[in-house]
Amino acid sequence: MPQLPESQSVLNLSELQKGLPAITPAFGAALAEAGAICFSEQGHQPGVALEVEGSFSGAFVLLWPQVTDQMRRCWNDQDYTTEQGAYGVALLLIQRLTSFTVVERSRRGTGFDYWLGNVSDSADLPFEKSARLEVSGIRRGDHRQVRSRVTLKGAQVQAVDSLSPAYIAVIEFSQPLAWIVEQ
Repeated sequence: MPQLPESQSVLNLSELQKGLPAITPAFGAALAEAGAICFSEQGHQPGVALEVEGSFSGAFVLLWPQVTDQMRRCWNDQDYTTEQGAYGVALLLIQRLTSFTVVERSRRGTGFDYWLGNVSDSADLPFEKSARLEVSGIRRGDHRQVRSRVTLKGAQVQAVDSLSPAYIAVIEFSQPLAWIVEQ
C-alpha cells in the first residue's frame, strides 16, 4: 500500500475555491461549503485527522471554511449536502494520491460520477479521459457500512465498463474516513 508523503499531510477544502479542470471556482466553493457542513455537523473542528484506507494508507489534517448560520440554512438537505461534500473531499484526495485530476463530469446513467485524466503538456489534448471516479458519502457509519458501500459502488462501475480503470471513493464524515480503492 502506498504511504502518503509527509509534504501532503494537509487537505484544505478551501483549495476547491480555485477550481479544477472540470470544476469551476464557484462550484468548488460550494463543494467546500458542503464538506465543511458535513464535518462540523459531526462535531469536528478544522484540524481533525482524515484517515485514508483501501488502496492507499495514511492520514491528512483536514481544514475547511468557517461554517456560518447562512451556510447551515443553505445546506439544510442532508443527503444532497453529504453527496456534494463527498465529491469535494474525493476530488482533492484523488489529486493528492494519484497522477489524476478531474477532467469532466459524467452524464447521468453512466455508472460513475467523473472522468479523470493526467495533466499533459500537449496543447492539442491537454486532458485525456483515462480513468473513472465514483464517489459516495456517508454522514455516520461504521467500517462495515463503508466497506459494503465500496463493494456496491465497485459493482456499479464495473457493470458499465470494465475496460478503463476506476477509483471508488467512499467518504465517511463522522470518523472521518476516506476509503479509496482502485479497480
